[in-house]
Amino acid sequence: MLTETIEDVLIVELEGERLDGGNVDEFKKNIKPFIEGTSKMVIDLKQIRFVDSSGLGSILSCLRQMNAKSGDLKICGISKSVRVLFELIRLHRIIDILMRMTVAIALIISQLQGLVAEVMSMSGME
Repeated sequence: MLTETIEDVLIVELEGERLDGGNVDEFKKNIKPFIEGTSKMVIDLKQIRFVDSSGLGSILSCLRQMNAKSGDLKICGISKSVRVLFELIRLHRIIDILMRMTVAIALIISQLQGLVAEVMSMSGME
């Protein structure tokens, strides 16, 4: 798992070709401190070619944890075969899946800026 921070957004790049029962426990253990330490995260799946139900469940768990603390999680770099699986179980309807990391980062930043503007407007701070 490689990490990098760009514009206050944590990028987590998964290594290897699979996210499945054989490595999902390691994934959950390794990603937990990152989820606890940030509110804006992009998980880059560009190396992943296969995901099983336990892998999907672990990504969904990441989303739930980020949502619980009003954080934002995006997925990027997804292969066609993995995207088909996400669409089959309709995961693409509850988590933003973008092809490029730069687009995912820009979306998180623009959503944050929109939220700040809305809060300032509601509190009369404009």
